[in-house]
Amino acid sequence: MARKSVRWGRVVAGGLAGIVLSLSVLAGWTALDNRRLPRHSRVVDRLDEREKALLSEALHLHRALGDSIWPGWAREDLPVVLYNERYAFLTGLPDPPAGWIKVPGVRVRGGPWERVPDDSFEGAAYYRQALPSPAENPEAFTVRIGDRWAASLPTLEWFGIRLAGRMRSEMPSVLTAVFPYRLALRFLIGGSDGYLCMVQHEAFHAYQGVAAPLRIASAERAAAEVEPGYPFGQAASERAWRRELGLLASCLQASTREEARVRARLFIASRRDRRNRLGLAAELVGCECQREWLEGLAKYVELESWRRAAQTPGYRPLTALKSDPSFKAYAGFRRRLSQEVGQIAWAKDDTRFYYSGMAQAMILDRLMPGWKSRAFVQDVWLEDLVAEAVRGAAS
Repeated sequence: MARKSVRWGRVVAGGLAGIVLSLSVLAGWTALDNRRLPRHSRVVDRLDEREKALLSEALHLHRALGDSIWPGWAREDLPVVLYNERYAFLTGLPDPPAGWIKVPGVRVRGGPWERVPDDSFEGAAYYRQALPSPAENPEAFTVRIGDRWAASLPTLEWFGIRLAGRMRSEMPSVLTAVFPYRLALRFLIGGSDGYLCMVQHEAFHAYQGVAAPLRIASAERAAAEVEPGYPFGQAASERAWRRELGLLASCLQASTREEARVRARLFIASRRDRRNRLGLAAELVGCECQREWLEGLAKYVELESWRRAAQTPGYRPLTALKSDPSFKAYAGFRRRLSQEVGQIAWAKDDTRFYYSGMAQAMILDRLMPGWKSRAFVQDVWLEDLVAEAVRGAAS
């Protein structure tokens, strides 16, 4: 028995030594790979060929599938602003007026746009302006340039660089050298496919600006003025939200429409109960609804764009992206959907409104076809439509 114990002790010790060696090798490889990660954009004064190819495919997806994603969306020819650490670039708007306006303000930021010399995008001139610093940019959302609404977001390269930098700054110093940033970025962004759908997310914000300018301004004011008073982190609120978000996720996983209706009805009841028990003020309730309309719908469009691109017969991505190793022609949609649905129940802080709004939109696709025609009606919110869908099923 003693000899057997010694033998197993050696086996365990040998196994542990192997694990330690494997982890050491992995840490060494990761540290070496991290040194190769870019810290600045390779080309800063113009859009490089990869960024142009990505933008062309994003516009192609919008034009080909936009109306199937959201009725009437494809008819809106929306300009796009891309930015890196030094420049903002504007496409789709000839002879643009100076600067940009952030919603809901009226102050013009930035300066004059200049034509990018000796370069073009899809055969037309595009424009740029130098940024005072990497922190002063149009941000990932929508901006107005004169009277036109434009989608705005960082280039894919700068997005990855900035996100990796943020992870380094928030991580314990002992992990900064060996953390697998490249793997984390692939998970968070979703490669070129995920980025292309993020363009649709921001482009839909621009569409919200075109179709409902007062509503988008009100939602942004709620984020700035009301949301800071929201009970994020309060134990009772967080427990109730976990239940609510869990019910939303379960609705999306229901195998039948009737099962989805039952769970959606439980979600509506749970939401009302949470607000009543916590005595949530009317302006905070309104903030929830507005943020779900603004960010939840855009998150829904992001995922719906991926789904349509993956599942629409006859849709073909542009050949310019064939040389992009991180572009998978939208083949990873089901994995991404599973990942996003899995995150619903654990969404925190204001991110929960992205997911709760997205989930309600997906539920409405199943329970109330045609709901999108009412989504921009004043004082009609996603939860109202869900409640109507389950009432209709019960009557």
